Amino acid sequence: MPNILVSNDDGIFAPGLRTLAEAMLALGDAWVVAPKDNQSASGHRKTMHRPLRATPVGQVFSPRIKAYAVDGAPSDCVALALMGLVEEDIDIVVAGVNSGPNLGQDVTYSGTVSVTLEAAIFNLPAVAFSLDSRHPDADYRPTVDFLQSITRQVLANGLPHHTILNVNFPAIPRKEIRGVRITQQGRRVYRDVLTSRTDPFGQPYYWIAGAEPEGDIETEGTDIWAIYRGFVSVTPIHLDLTRHEFMPALRNWNWDTTPELSTSEDTP
Repeated sequence: MPNILVSNDDGIFAPGLRTLAEAMLALGDAWVVAPKDNQSASGHRKTMHRPLRATPVGQVFSPRIKAYAVDGAPSDCVALALMGLVEEDIDIVVAGVNSGPNLGQDVTYSGTVSVTLEAAIFNLPAVAFSLDSRHPDADYRPTVDFLQSITRQVLANGLPHHTILNVNFPAIPRKEIRGVRITQQGRRVYRDVLTSRTDPFGQPYYWIAGAEPEGDIETEGTDIWAIYRGFVSVTPIHLDLTRHEFMPALRNWNWDTTPELSTSEDTP
């Protein structure tokens, strides 16, 4: 049976994490190593300048699941687990189920996706799962059979080197989900605003807020298009961020860095 590492960015007590971890028990043995607090939008960061603590957590998950709460970022959780906190060899890493979607450019902010990117650095297959709802009472049950079937297929077929799957679920009843679509990243439109206030000591502070991001729902084949139409979106993402098709044009720029020689008129 495969050994499955489960993590997230919403924190150890998030209902989506519990749903994912329990679903994995139908496939193999599961370990949970997750942040002790909410680390949403933390991106792919790693704690380097202080020690990390991993505290065993009981009575949250099935007795079959050994769980730890880590006082660090989602990527810290994966690194700790794979570097020795979990003594067994892990076969696959799954993240989520995130409260809220990770569509388009969201992946650059997402702690959920960073779990899987860290796993890819360790040369392990990984899948990030997110639900298109931030409601505290969101129903994660419609995702369960997809969580299992997608993970099972990754275990059976593998993934290319340094590639992860980013999966988003529409927040609708299971009978209304129209199926799975293989997608590419769409284009998010953010509506962030900066609020400036003054603290009791007269010092300014700032709050980045705003309405939920929107996106291009018309371009067929994107993750945003699929979720809007009731499909489960599965997007392969690669660690290589190079814009390969731009490299030939970039080579044609003037890269001559030889200092220009002074003329006699410039000589004092």
